[in-house]
Amino acid sequence: MAKAPIEKEVTIPGYEDVEAGIVKWPLSVLRIRHKDEQRLIDLADHVLKNWRSYTDEDAFIFAETDGEPHNTITPIARKVGDIYELDLTLRNNITTEEHPLGLYHPHAQYHNIKKENIGLIEVMGLAVLPARLKNELELLACYIVEGKDIRSNEDIVKHADWVDGFLPKYDSITKENVMDILKEEVGIVFTHVLEDAGVYKCTEEGRNAFMKFIETL
Repeated sequence: MAKAPIEKEVTIPGYEDVEAGIVKWPLSVLRIRHKDEQRLIDLADHVLKNWRSYTDEDAFIFAETDGEPHNTITPIARKVGDIYELDLTLRNNITTEEHPLGLYHPHAQYHNIKKENIGLIEVMGLAVLPARLKNELELLACYIVEGKDIRSNEDIVKHADWVDGFLPKYDSITKENVMDILKEEVGIVFTHVLEDAGVYKCTEEGRNAFMKFIETL
């Protein structure tokens, strides 16, 4: 995330001296920058308070349902030269019947790779994957190279649909390249998982809804 550029610069009333912008990232991130860390703290507090109480039904953002609050922020701070930088990642933990673990949580189609919550390290772009995957991917590699039926093994059957989806992309899969291919495909899934966790999607509609929130600040 630290390497991700600003996609759209914004100005926040009362904080015109603070650089601000939407980060080009799968999650919904507002980056603010200033030499004075107190200005960042004040603005971050302002953003958090607004986000906690913010509802936009059209974007399926609800501050609370049945008395349970949903909106929070995952902050990441760094210093770049003389400039303090704060990335404010908007989060929401609302659940639905279709997504009982959370609408903005890894969706079921990716649970074979990542079912757990997206935490601070993952928000920043480093995949923290379950330990079970190491053995599962090694076994999966053998089955793919040897042309065995993945659905015949209960330890890796959960990966069958995923493998069926990406195999046609590759002309040749050998024991020499199979692990590299699996790692590449796991990385693609992780990107989708981050997209699931983004409250505003990286689409024109999503960016318009993001700006709608920013304009309330």
